[in-house]
Amino acid sequence: MKFNETLISGEFIKRYKRFFVDVKIGNEKVVAHCPNTGSMMGLIKKGNNVWLSKSNNPKRKLKYTLQIIEDQKTKVGINTHLTNKIVFDALSERKIKDFKNLDKIQQEVKFGKNTRFDFLITEKNKKTFIEVKNVTLSRQNDIAEFPDAITSRGLKHIQELLKAKKKGFEIYLFFVIQRNDCSKFELAKDIDPEYCELLLKAVKKNLKILCYDCKFSTKGIKLNREIQFKKL
Repeated sequence: MKFNETLISGEFIKRYKRFFVDVKIGNEKVVAHCPNTGSMMGLIKKGNNVWLSKSNNPKRKLKYTLQIIEDQKTKVGINTHLTNKIVFDALSERKIKDFKNLDKIQQEVKFGKNTRFDFLITEKNKKTFIEVKNVTLSRQNDIAEFPDAITSRGLKHIQELLKAKKKGFEIYLFFVIQRNDCSKFELAKDIDPEYCELLLKAVKKNLKILCYDCKFSTKGIKLNREIQFKKL
Protein backbone atom coordinates (compact mmCIF):
# COMPACT_ATOMS: atom_id res chain seq x y z
CA MET A 1 0.00 0.00 0.00
CA LYS A 2 1.66 3.21 -1.19
CA PHE A 3 0.98 6.67 0.17
CA ASN A 4 -0.22 9.18 -2.39
CA GLU A 5 2.05 11.83 -0.96
CA THR A 6 5.21 12.14 1.13
CA LEU A 7 4.39 12.04 4.83
CA ILE A 8 5.08 15.03 7.06
CA SER A 9 6.57 14.56 10.53
CA GLY A 10 5.20 16.28 13.60
CA GLU A 11 4.72 16.06 17.35
CA PHE A 12 1.51 14.77 18.92
CA ILE A 13 -0.30 17.18 21.26
CA LYS A 14 -3.77 15.74 21.98
CA ARG A 15 -6.80 13.86 20.63
CA TYR A 16 -10.38 15.05 21.10
CA LYS A 17 -13.91 14.38 19.82
CA ARG A 18 -12.53 11.03 18.61
CA PHE A 19 -11.74 12.17 15.05
CA PHE A 20 -9.56 15.23 15.76
CA VAL A 21 -5.94 15.54 16.86
CA ASP A 22 -3.73 18.55 17.45
CA VAL A 23 -0.22 18.17 16.05
CA LYS A 24 2.79 20.48 16.09
CA ILE A 25 4.58 20.78 12.75
CA GLY A 26 7.66 22.91 13.21
CA ASN A 27 6.38 25.97 15.08
CA GLU A 28 2.80 25.60 13.83
CA LYS A 29 -0.09 23.77 15.49
CA VAL A 30 -2.49 22.07 13.06
CA VAL A 31 -5.73 20.14 13.46
CA ALA A 32 -5.65 16.76 11.69
CA HIS A 33 -8.22 14.06 11.00
CA CYS A 34 -7.81 10.89 13.08
CA PRO A 35 -9.01 7.93 10.94
CA ASN A 36 -9.38 5.48 13.82
CA THR A 37 -12.52 4.91 15.92
CA GLY A 38 -10.72 2.77 18.52
CA SER A 39 -9.23 3.95 21.77
CA MET A 40 -5.62 3.83 20.41
CA MET A 41 -4.68 2.78 23.93
CA GLY A 42 -1.04 3.45 24.79
CA LEU A 43 -0.33 5.54 21.70
CA ILE A 44 -1.82 8.98 22.24
CA LYS A 45 0.89 10.43 24.43
CA LYS A 46 1.85 14.08 24.23
CA GLY A 47 5.25 14.45 22.61
CA ASN A 48 5.14 11.26 20.51
CA ASN A 49 6.46 11.59 16.97
CA VAL A 50 3.77 11.30 14.31
CA TRP A 51 3.52 11.31 10.53
CA LEU A 52 0.71 12.92 8.58
CA SER A 53 -0.44 13.14 4.99
CA LYS A 54 -1.60 16.44 3.48
CA SER A 55 -4.45 16.58 1.00
CA ASN A 56 -4.51 18.94 -1.96
CA ASN A 57 -8.31 18.74 -2.16
CA PRO A 58 -9.59 22.32 -1.68
CA LYS A 59 -12.97 21.02 -0.45
CA ARG A 60 -11.50 19.23 2.55
CA LYS A 61 -11.95 21.07 5.84
CA LEU A 62 -9.04 19.23 7.47
CA LYS A 63 -6.02 19.16 5.17
CA TYR A 64 -3.99 16.77 7.33
CA THR A 65 -4.62 13.09 8.19
CA LEU A 66 -2.82 11.23 10.96
CA GLN A 67 -1.20 8.08 9.54
CA ILE A 68 1.52 6.84 11.90
CA ILE A 69 2.38 7.29 15.58
CA GLU A 70 5.80 6.37 16.92
CA ASP A 71 5.78 4.96 20.44
CA GLN A 72 8.99 3.83 22.14
CA LYS A 73 10.78 3.84 18.77
CA THR A 74 8.11 1.64 17.14
CA LYS A 75 6.05 2.96 14.24
CA VAL A 76 2.34 2.12 14.51
CA GLY A 77 -0.11 2.62 11.63
CA ILE A 78 -3.40 3.94 12.97
CA ASN A 79 -5.34 4.60 9.75
CA THR A 80 -7.97 1.84 9.66
CA HIS A 81 -9.01 2.96 6.16
CA LEU A 82 -5.69 1.63 4.83
CA THR A 83 -5.91 -1.82 6.40
CA ASN A 84 -7.95 -3.39 3.61
CA LYS A 85 -5.64 -1.85 1.00
CA ILE A 86 -2.66 -3.48 2.71
CA VAL A 87 -4.40 -6.86 2.61
CA PHE A 88 -5.66 -6.39 -0.96
CA ASP A 89 -2.13 -5.71 -2.22
CA ALA A 90 -0.81 -8.81 -0.45
CA LEU A 91 -3.64 -10.96 -1.84
CA SER A 92 -3.13 -9.60 -5.35
CA GLU A 93 0.59 -10.35 -5.21
CA ARG A 94 -0.08 -13.86 -3.79
CA LYS A 95 1.96 -13.04 -0.69
CA ILE A 96 -0.42 -14.77 1.75
CA LYS A 97 0.30 -18.49 1.82
CA ASP A 98 -3.31 -19.47 2.61
CA PHE A 99 -4.47 -17.82 -0.62
CA LYS A 100 -1.62 -18.31 -3.10
CA ASN A 101 -3.88 -20.15 -5.54
CA LEU A 102 -6.82 -17.76 -5.52
CA ASP A 103 -8.69 -17.14 -8.77
CA LYS A 104 -10.72 -14.04 -7.88
CA ILE A 105 -10.81 -11.29 -5.24
CA GLN A 106 -13.99 -9.34 -4.51
CA GLN A 107 -14.21 -6.50 -2.02
CA GLU A 108 -17.06 -5.32 0.22
CA VAL A 109 -19.28 -8.29 -0.62
CA LYS A 110 -22.82 -8.29 0.74
CA PHE A 111 -23.97 -11.20 2.88
CA GLY A 112 -27.51 -11.37 4.22
CA LYS A 113 -29.49 -8.17 4.67
CA ASN A 114 -27.18 -5.97 6.73
CA THR A 115 -23.64 -7.33 6.42
CA ARG A 116 -20.73 -6.73 4.07
CA PHE A 117 -17.54 -8.71 4.46
CA ASP A 118 -14.22 -7.17 3.46
CA PHE A 119 -13.24 -9.86 0.94
CA LEU A 120 -14.68 -12.84 -0.90
CA ILE A 121 -11.95 -15.11 -2.26
CA THR A 122 -12.71 -17.68 -4.96
CA GLU A 123 -10.41 -20.69 -5.43
CA LYS A 124 -11.69 -23.32 -7.86
CA ASN A 125 -14.82 -24.64 -6.12
CA LYS A 126 -14.10 -23.00 -2.76
CA LYS A 127 -15.36 -19.60 -1.62
CA THR A 128 -13.98 -17.83 1.44
CA PHE A 129 -15.16 -14.75 3.32
CA ILE A 130 -12.45 -12.68 5.04
CA GLU A 131 -13.15 -10.00 7.62
CA VAL A 132 -10.15 -7.75 8.38
CA LYS A 133 -9.33 -6.10 11.71
CA ASN A 134 -6.67 -3.47 12.42
CA VAL A 135 -4.46 -4.04 15.48
CA THR A 136 -2.43 -1.31 17.20
CA LEU A 137 -2.46 -2.33 20.88
CA SER A 138 0.59 -3.78 22.63
CA ARG A 139 0.66 -3.63 26.44
CA GLN A 140 3.41 -6.24 26.88
CA ASN A 141 6.73 -6.58 25.11
CA ASP A 142 6.46 -8.66 21.96
CA ILE A 143 2.64 -9.19 22.21
CA ALA A 144 -0.04 -7.51 20.09
CA GLU A 145 -3.64 -7.49 21.33
CA PHE A 146 -7.18 -6.97 20.05
CA PRO A 147 -9.55 -5.29 20.70
CA ASP A 148 -8.49 -2.03 22.35
CA ALA A 149 -12.13 -1.18 23.22
CA ILE A 150 -15.48 -2.96 23.43
CA THR A 151 -16.49 -3.84 19.87
CA SER A 152 -20.15 -4.63 19.22
CA ARG A 153 -19.39 -4.39 15.49
CA GLY A 154 -16.69 -7.04 15.82
CA LEU A 155 -19.14 -9.27 17.71
CA LYS A 156 -21.65 -8.98 14.87
CA HIS A 157 -19.01 -9.86 12.27
CA ILE A 158 -18.17 -13.12 14.05
CA GLN A 159 -21.86 -14.02 14.29
CA GLU A 160 -22.33 -13.33 10.57
CA LEU A 161 -19.20 -15.30 9.64
CA LEU A 162 -20.62 -18.31 11.48
CA LYS A 163 -23.85 -17.97 9.48
CA ALA A 164 -21.75 -17.92 6.30
CA LYS A 165 -20.00 -21.10 7.44
CA LYS A 166 -23.36 -22.85 7.69
CA LYS A 167 -24.03 -21.86 4.08
CA GLY A 168 -20.85 -23.56 2.88
CA PHE A 169 -18.32 -20.70 2.91
CA GLU A 170 -14.87 -20.91 4.43
CA ILE A 171 -14.43 -18.13 7.00
CA TYR A 172 -11.40 -16.13 8.17
CA LEU A 173 -10.66 -13.30 10.58
CA PHE A 174 -7.54 -11.48 9.42
CA PHE A 175 -5.77 -9.39 12.07
CA VAL A 176 -3.41 -6.84 10.54
CA ILE A 177 -0.93 -5.73 13.20
CA GLN A 178 0.14 -2.28 12.01
CA ARG A 179 3.41 -2.42 13.92
CA ASN A 180 6.60 -4.50 13.66
CA ASP A 181 7.68 -5.13 17.26
CA CYS A 182 5.46 -8.12 18.12
CA SER A 183 5.90 -11.84 17.50
CA LYS A 184 2.71 -13.01 19.23
CA PHE A 185 -0.95 -12.03 19.04
CA GLU A 186 -3.43 -12.41 21.90
CA LEU A 187 -7.06 -11.51 22.61
CA ALA A 188 -7.56 -8.70 25.14
CA LYS A 189 -10.02 -10.59 27.32
CA ASP A 190 -10.01 -7.95 30.03
CA ILE A 191 -11.14 -5.26 27.57
CA ASP A 192 -13.99 -7.14 25.84
CA PRO A 193 -14.58 -10.60 27.36
CA GLU A 194 -17.79 -11.19 25.34
CA TYR A 195 -16.02 -10.68 22.02
CA CYS A 196 -13.08 -12.87 22.99
CA GLU A 197 -15.31 -15.67 24.28
CA LEU A 198 -17.33 -15.73 21.04
CA LEU A 199 -14.20 -15.68 18.90
CA LEU A 200 -12.72 -18.69 20.69
CA LYS A 201 -16.00 -20.58 20.34
CA ALA A 202 -16.04 -19.68 16.63
CA VAL A 203 -12.50 -21.05 16.21
CA LYS A 204 -13.83 -24.42 17.41
CA LYS A 205 -16.43 -24.15 14.63
CA ASN A 206 -13.68 -23.70 12.01
CA LEU A 207 -13.30 -19.93 11.98
CA LYS A 208 -9.68 -19.56 10.87
CA ILE A 209 -7.41 -16.83 12.24
CA LEU A 210 -4.62 -15.10 10.34
CA CYS A 211 -2.28 -12.54 11.93
CA TYR A 212 0.40 -10.59 10.08
CA ASP A 213 2.52 -7.64 11.10
CA CYS A 214 3.54 -4.79 8.79
CA LYS A 215 6.67 -3.26 7.35
CA PHE A 216 6.94 0.52 7.15
CA SER A 217 8.81 2.76 4.74
CA THR A 218 8.62 6.40 3.70
CA LYS A 219 6.63 5.29 0.65
CA GLY A 220 4.02 3.06 2.26
CA ILE A 221 3.03 0.09 4.41
CA LYS A 222 3.01 -3.56 3.40
CA LEU A 223 2.17 -6.87 4.99
CA ASN A 224 5.26 -8.51 6.41
CA ARG A 225 5.41 -11.79 8.38
CA GLU A 226 2.83 -14.12 9.85
CA ILE A 227 2.45 -13.80 13.63
CA GLN A 228 1.57 -16.57 16.08
CA PHE A 229 -1.99 -16.48 17.50
CA LYS A 230 -1.86 -17.32 21.19
CA LYS A 231 -5.30 -18.68 22.15
CA LEU A 232 -4.64 -18.87 25.92
